[in-house]
Amino acid sequence: MSFVILEDHPLLLSALVGQIRGLYPDDEIVYEGKDVIAAAEFCDADTVAIVDLDLGDNRSAAEVVAIIAAKGARILVVSALGQAETIQSVMISGAHGYMSKRANDAQFKEAIDAVRLGGDWMSPEVAGAIASIKTGRVNLSNQERKALVLYASGLKLETVARRMGLAPSTVKEYLDRVRAKYDATGLDARTRMDLYHAARSEGLLP
Repeated sequence: MSFVILEDHPLLLSALVGQIRGLYPDDEIVYEGKDVIAAAEFCDADTVAIVDLDLGDNRSAAEVVAIIAAKGARILVVSALGQAETIQSVMISGAHGYMSKRANDAQFKEAIDAVRLGGDWMSPEVAGAIASIKTGRVNLSNQERKALVLYASGLKLETVARRMGLAPSTVKEYLDRVRAKYDATGLDARTRMDLYHAARSEGLLP
């Protein structure tokens, strides 16, 4: 198993690198830095990616996670961004674990162990934040929800397709289904902005 560490603050990056090397001395850190595109080149199904969401590159949290998830890596988000809608959007986009930067060392190891073994992990406060979000007015499939979050975050249709590993025509079908479901409830969802407002109203985006 290899590790990728995405963090834009040098001191925090150094601390994360030191922790990983101390906890998993037999595993290699193949990338450490703040460039999500460069990091993705080192990711595959045998990679655990430790990901900060605010990298100073103007990408949405959902897009940052989706770029890494498209490579098949296991993703643990370690972030100061604790808004419930942000947490939900990155979990939908492919994260397997989410923890606050305020978490302790024991929680950090517990989270990594869970994610690297194929499981999911959330601290109790994170799980509680997601549970506080009201159930949406429409029943979306996982793929419809993911397409909505990524597209409403501002990504082009072709980019969403690449992030999801699908043809653009398939993503368009998912988005058309989302629009139809919202239309059935009386909510206008024709434009990207309409979809953004719909996703926010559902608690899918911050």
